[in-house]
Amino acid sequence: MSAGPRVTSDRSPVRRGAAPTAAGARRTDLLLLAVAISGVSFSAPLVAATAAPALAIAFWRNAMAVGVLSPFVLLRGRGELRRMGRRAVLLSMAAGVILALHFGLWLPSLSMTSVASSTALVTTTPIWTTVILRLRGRRQPGLVWAGAALAFAGVLMVSGVDLAMSTRALAGDALALAGGIAAAGYVLLGSEVRRTVSTSAYTFVCYTTTAVVLLVVCLVSGTSLGGGYTGQTWLKLVALTVAAQLLGHSLINRVVRGLGPSVTSTAILLETPGAALVAALWLGQLPPVAAYPALLVILVGLVLVIRAERSPQPLPPESGA
Repeated sequence: MSAGPRVTSDRSPVRRGAAPTAAGARRTDLLLLAVAISGVSFSAPLVAATAAPALAIAFWRNAMAVGVLSPFVLLRGRGELRRMGRRAVLLSMAAGVILALHFGLWLPSLSMTSVASSTALVTTTPIWTTVILRLRGRRQPGLVWAGAALAFAGVLMVSGVDLAMSTRALAGDALALAGGIAAAGYVLLGSEVRRTVSTSAYTFVCYTTTAVVLLVVCLVSGTSLGGGYTGQTWLKLVALTVAAQLLGHSLINRVVRGLGPSVTSTAILLETPGAALVAALWLGQLPPVAAYPALLVILVGLVLVIRAERSPQPLPPESGA
């Protein structure tokens, strides 16, 4: 009986149907990934073009996302939320606090340095996750460290170029880099929680915590949350939430299971040239010519880190963008 399936011809309905289904699913995932990268590429330019304080932008980005997620999670996922253990809830809230720190560091940098430099520096997250995992005792292949060293050399090159421009640009670089380090903690906490918790439940708790933390910070610091905002500013905040927070990162989480973390993570690096292109065409913002080799070095280093990693970490629902 077992011989039958092995000699089934290519014209068999079973074999004819299986391959196109898998190939079709992959094509769909690749299309969705392209849409997601396009969405996150608009994140930094939209922030730079929005006439609102950086902390307020970060708050509304998360608050609006929670507003969209709430009906679905509270109506369909209440059981999942109730089943979350105390540890998972606390880790999700901790991830939300770190995500608030990430936004608080990165978004202000976009008004201090170029979109291209800021995006390249904040997407160095894979380097810092590698360092944190090594400190926790996990060994990494030599190529990972070679890629990390190359990317860090690119960071130094970018910083040198921006220092030649102004100390303000250098300070912006430092904030973006710190934002990337904070994102590494967010990634690692999220990957731990999602071992046992669905993405929707995790993101709901995480984003809610982020929005609450940023609201408190805005109120304490006296940051305006809407007074005097124009209609155009509100439209940009909505566009940022839809493009980067909901569409971009939601689709990234959707396709990572089918395409794998390596392909998805490498594709996310296209956010840097994507954001630079949008900023150039829309804002007329071009980085110094000397910065281009440095940005390329960072991207090559990050590709080596991601490709050499044998046990990739799951992607979070929000990254640097």
